Amino acid sequence: MQPDFITGSPWLETAWAAGIFIVSVFIAWLVLIGLRYMAGRIKGRARTNLSPQLLLSFSRPLFILIVAEGIILALSSVSYLESWRDNLGKVSIAVIIILITIGLAQGGARLLDWYLRRVRVRQTLSRLAQRITVIVILLIGLLVLLDYLGISISPLIAGLGIGGLAIALALQPTLSNFFAGTQIVVDHVVRVGDYIELDDGGVRGYVTDIGWRSTRIRTTFNNMVIVPNSRLADSVITNYYGPTMEIGVIVECGVSYNANLPLVEKISLEVGREVIEELDGADKTFEPWFAYEEFGDSNINFWIWLRAKDRLASFRVKSEIIKRLKARLDKEGITINYPARLVTFEDPDTLPPFLTGNQGSRDTRGKR
Repeated sequence: MQPDFITGSPWLETAWAAGIFIVSVFIAWLVLIGLRYMAGRIKGRARTNLSPQLLLSFSRPLFILIVAEGIILALSSVSYLESWRDNLGKVSIAVIIILITIGLAQGGARLLDWYLRRVRVRQTLSRLAQRITVIVILLIGLLVLLDYLGISISPLIAGLGIGGLAIALALQPTLSNFFAGTQIVVDHVVRVGDYIELDDGGVRGYVTDIGWRSTRIRTTFNNMVIVPNSRLADSVITNYYGPTMEIGVIVECGVSYNANLPLVEKISLEVGREVIEELDGADKTFEPWFAYEEFGDSNINFWIWLRAKDRLASFRVKSEIIKRLKARLDKEGITINYPARLVTFEDPDTLPPFLTGNQGSRDTRGKR
């Protein structure tokens, strides 16, 4: 531990211990500078900041560890503290456990923060998850330390288990909403700004916030709907902004049976192309589709399909198609019939009093 000529001299032993302490501080300082230098070099080359952050998170605990071990080694080197050497050895191991626990807690928090940022988890949820991670690691480190010091941790573990179970049962709805919100954010089910619609209750609107307990949806009437995350996770969701913001726009119409069907198709496609070219909200890369659907009661029904840039623009595109298509059909003399029904009375004597005439059947077009 020390040279023979020093042993027995309190002043020389104290100077030797002080020298050990100074050397340990110097080594710790060199290690700290080296880790920071490595972190700076890696930061300039790495694609992410994860590795530099991990090095920095372990640098300070490692610095304190070297200094603390230097102090313990210096105290153990002097002869007049020989009776304390066993206790100093236990303190040394305890310091190692404590500082390793702190380093793992900081490194785990940095690693979790990097992952949650990568999956674009909301900052509030990220901070809460980091705090929970730090508490869990510190609690495990405390149990290891108590077990090393000879303190029985079985009753403590049993108490923590029972207490944790009681808390979990009491906070079951809150925890359910928290984990459901985490699942929604991590799986990218919805994002802030998306326009969604729920299958139950017909709630639709823009997602303004995804909290740890609930999700806020602003409807088109500028009302705020608060949906618990557990209910949102169990619902069938239509996300109008996924996988892209472009949305299909379909306009259904019908023309008379006497209409020139090829001309109707030509006019409809021309109108669709005009809307795509002139309207900013229309998808310029999409070619309009046209098809006849069925022989209806009064018309031959057809549809025309376009695509808008987003949900809000789809209303303007659809409205413009209806206006322009109606104007073009009227200009070409193509009729869009009103609903027509032919009502036949088997017995003319059963006609109501307000219906006059001797005909047994009447064509009541436009009436139901």
